[in-house]
This record gives sequence, structure tokens and C-alpha cells, in this order.
Amino acid sequence: MFFVEALESKGLGNRSYLAGGRHAAVVIDPPRDIDRVIAAAARRAVRIAYVVETHVHNDYVTGGLELARVSGAEYLVPAGASVAFARTPVADGHTVRVDEGLVLRAIATPGHTPHHTAYALEEEGRGAAAFTGGSLLIGTVGRPDLVEPRLTEQLARAQHASARRLADELDDDVEVLPTHGFGSFCSSAQAEGETTTIGKERETNDALTRDVDTFVARILAGLEDVPAYYAQMGPANAAGPAPLDLTPPKRADAGEIACRLAAGEWVVDLRSRVAFAEWHVAGSFNFEGDGKLATYLAWLIPWGKPVTLLAGTPEQIAKAQRELVRVGIDRPAAAATGDPADWISAGEQPASFPRARFADLAEARERGDDVVVLDVRRDSERAGGFIDGSVHIPIHELHGRTGEVPHGAVWVHCAGGMRAAIAASLLDATGRDVVAVDDAFDAATEAGLTLTSPATDRPLPASPARK
Repeated sequence: MFFVEALESKGLGNRSYLAGGRHAAVVIDPPRDIDRVIAAAARRAVRIAYVVETHVHNDYVTGGLELARVSGAEYLVPAGASVAFARTPVADGHTVRVDEGLVLRAIATPGHTPHHTAYALEEEGRGAAAFTGGSLLIGTVGRPDLVEPRLTEQLARAQHASARRLADELDDDVEVLPTHGFGSFCSSAQAEGETTTIGKERETNDALTRDVDTFVARILAGLEDVPAYYAQMGPANAAGPAPLDLTPPKRADAGEIACRLAAGEWVVDLRSRVAFAEWHVAGSFNFEGDGKLATYLAWLIPWGKPVTLLAGTPEQIAKAQRELVRVGIDRPAAAATGDPADWISAGEQPASFPRARFADLAEARERGDDVVVLDVRRDSERAGGFIDGSVHIPIHELHGRTGEVPHGAVWVHCAGGMRAAIAASLLDATGRDVVAVDDAFDAATEAGLTLTSPATDRPLPASPARK
């Protein structure tokens, strides 16, 4: 009897897998922090016989090379991938025996990358599970635009053919186990649900229900900006990532924090947005440790810029380190924990800014206050409607465009509050008068704010709550 265990990297929206039988297992698309994988294999008392990559990843640093080294496993990488380290090149149809009666078969599935390869786990000759990487996802497919712009349409067409090949070769009850699609920006659209099968995808996935031209047109129209740090991930994975170091970073006192800020380095406060708004080190930025820390910090920070982490406890620093190494931010320059009052020198003043809800914004507008409404959502979110008169700068562009924000008190919002808190901290660090709207966007119309459609530039109908 086989088993499959998923190892989630929730902040990045990805999954890795440990699969095997009674004695041996294979690891598919392992995370950078391989101790999680080793612990999972130890709990099941199985030997890691193979480490497998579906492709050279663009959204995280793999732990595959290091896991293969420390476990003695054979490292399988698609033959078409250009890498600088020794590995076993895998071509279409390549098979390996994982355990008694358990075989892993490679299926060439170009589209997400030219060399992308999915793997079918077969028990006693019958398909049991499909590890589809960035090919067939839950309700969608991996985006085809991460390799080279000139190849995007070609790869989109290949993605359509690859999804259909998987559907043709595998039975309806075969479980589909993708790496991307749980919040990852490697997905061409966000997946709905946690599990799926070939049969379910056959009924609902655009790649399997639409002709190739319609599918390609839809997928190309829906592509959004790529996180900036993706440009670093592919080369790092192709070169062969170094072993990670999760030892505690050097301790920073108030003087060092001040010096690092003065040098233009990033000081990142991992506390909740509520705590940060009430009290923080002037000039520091707020990326909640419990939010999508790795995605947004890696996206916004100038690559290679030293970062100092601030948190309540050493455990919170350790958790953040683990998330950040997954995207190549390997060593914080320093860290401070404990009482936030100790993070500033005697005589210095902490900073703060107010939080509000959309109802407060509506009241401010009714009073005639001089307010600037800044929308930091993505283009696709704004396309569904935006607050009339608002300024739009997506969060990932804001750090380089703060000078474009009009004068006045800036009320910044996103869809739920997390990105608004990041944006508010960026603006606050420049000395702007800012209010962080910590509210669900659905509450905007309920508060009486007028939403406008970008397609018509006309007000949208009021929500039932507003009528």
C-alpha cells in the first residue's frame, strides 16, 4: 500500500510531496528547509530513495540538491533543464522503482517551462497519483510566461496539450497533486479547493474543456505581474543552492537598529499590523510574520539589501528565517526581540499611525476632509471595481513610486488589510500622514462609498446592504 504526504509552504502557496511504500520513498519538488522532509520520512520509517524535480523553479529555492546529498538519494531532474550540478537527467517515459510494486513514471509536460515533467505514481501497474508540478493544477494550469516573453504563447499552447495528455493517459480516479496553485503566483489563476482528480479536472479545467485558441487567449489575458524576486530563483536553482543556515542571527540593540536605518538598510517589524500601527521604530516597515511574509518582502525589497528583523520572541524570528530562506533571503543582518521599547534609544520617539474602516473613510469624505484614497490591490482586483476618485499603485510598485502619491492624508486600502498595512508602513517611513484601512473591501459599498467600473468609468450598482 502506498502513501502520499503533502508538505505545505503556505506563505508561498506551494506543496512538496513525500510518497512511497513500506520501505522507501520519493520526494517531489522539495522545499529549501529539508529538515521537514527528513523528519516526515523518519516518522514513516522510510528511506528517501529518490529526490525529483518537476522543473527548475521560478518561485522558490529548492532543497533538492542538498536533500539528495544528505540522504544519499538519486536526484532526478528533467533532461532539458540546464543545470550546473550532477544529477540523473530524466526524459519522457523514464521510470524508477520506488518500492515493491511501486513505480514512478516521467511524463513530459512542457508549458510552465519548456522542460517541465510530471510524474505518475503507479502501484502494481495502475496509476495511483499524478505529481503535476506546474502543469495541471486545481481548476487551472501553471503560468507560461516565467521563462522568456517570446515563448509565452508557444508555452501556453504546450500547456494545453500537456494537460490533455495527462487526462488521456490517466484514469479519472487518479489524484492530481500539483506543486503550485494554493496561492502561488506561479499559477495562471488561483485554484479553488484543496484536492482534485483527473476526472474532476476533465469536467472543470479550462485546458480540458476549451479549444486551444480560446484557452490561450484567456490565459494570456489573465496574466499579472511576476514577483520581482522570481528573477533570482531560476538562476539560483540552476546553479545549485547552497546548504541553508538557520542559526539565530546577530542580536541588534537600539543603537545598531538606528545605524542600519541610517545606512538605508531595511528594518522589518514582524509584529501584527495592529501592534505596529500603535507603536513602531520610525523608518521600519511592517510585514506581518503570520501573513505572506516571504512573498511580499522578497517582492518589494531591493535584492541583496540587508534586512534586520524585529519580533516579540526568538521563535518568531526563527519562523521568519525559515520562510525567507525559501526565497533566497538567507541570512538576516541582525535581529531584535523582546520589549519594543528597547528597540529605540533614549530620547528618540516611536512612530504610529491610525487604523480605520471603510465606514470611517466615508465619514471623512462626508466631512470634506482632504483625503487621498490609495488602492494597492493588483490590477485584476481593481478591475472588479474601485472607490471613486481613488489612486491606484499596486503594492509591489509602491516603494519606487511613493513620490506619485498626491499630497494630503493618505487612506490606504487593499482587499483585507495586510497589504494596506505594508503600504502604510512604507509611506509612514517617508513622513507621510497615513491611515491604514483595515477592513474587507466588500465593506466599502456597505459604508456608502461609490465604486466605479474601470471598463465604463461609471458607478457600479449599490450593494443590497446599501439600498
